[in-house]
Amino acid sequence: MVNLMHVNDYVIDTSQFRPLLNDKIVLDFEETIAKFVGAKYAVSVHSATMAIFLSLLEKEKTEVKIPCIIPPVVPNAIITSGHAVTYSDDIDWVGHSYILHQFEDYKIIDSAQQLDKNQFLDQANDEDLMIFSFYPTKPVGSIDGGMIVSNDKSKIDRLRTLSQYGATFEDNSWERKIILPGWKMYMNSVQAYVAMENFKKLSQKHQRYDEIREIYNSEFGLSNTSRHLYRIRVPNRDKFMDTMKSKGIQTGIHYRNVQEIDCYKAPTSPTPLSEVESISTVSIPYHEKMSEKDVELVVKEVKNAIS
Repeated sequence: MVNLMHVNDYVIDTSQFRPLLNDKIVLDFEETIAKFVGAKYAVSVHSATMAIFLSLLEKEKTEVKIPCIIPPVVPNAIITSGHAVTYSDDIDWVGHSYILHQFEDYKIIDSAQQLDKNQFLDQANDEDLMIFSFYPTKPVGSIDGGMIVSNDKSKIDRLRTLSQYGATFEDNSWERKIILPGWKMYMNSVQAYVAMENFKKLSQKHQRYDEIREIYNSEFGLSNTSRHLYRIRVPNRDKFMDTMKSKGIQTGIHYRNVQEIDCYKAPTSPTPLSEVESISTVSIPYHEKMSEKDVELVVKEVKNAIS
């Protein structure tokens, strides 16, 4: 089977971590990612969904407009943080970052599917927040996890307090003081360990992704640029996916229109591009462990299936 994605396996000696699972490796990982993307400060949390939730939490209720071709966890985080959701007809963001919301004085960038060197420098201003994901299949995978980076220290400090059940940060947990109601959402040591190990492999991973993407683009006549997903559009997706499965090739759907989910429906302008994308887009195998024979097989069978 040619898998759609690849997830690294690790054997972890948990005796190296403290019982509360918030060792120095968490701070080391935050500093590593912040430096890599060109930001001064970072706070890690249990998931990128929780990062979105916390980033929106303390703003007055507003309408947050997001693409409707998106993982359902995004509108979930928006609604549960007290905001209303509406949708745009943007189908090109998948595999990259996008502006989740622009407030008067700063913006939130959701970059759960992209992690590149100097990305914060290139895409954000000092006061902005940028969110990354360490879900197992993301560019830097872990046992889930998320991070918020910024050059605004006050925002990051506030988010750290909220993510640590409202406590001040002290290395000695017995010295922490509860100063406001918060949530237990911080990243734990095991998550940070796995993410750090995968980050060490990111450069080589990017190189292999670029090589495979160049072949795919040439063979399929496309110009995809993502280092996370490689999507194509097919006229009969169910038939295509069944055919690929019969050939030993795994495929996936990224993503369906979330407006098809009753609890996430919202009044919005027509989204014809998203409606077509929702029934025609399919992701094909795209990961760093693919051999040349794997790539050749995928190209051959995709061409046969859509011819």
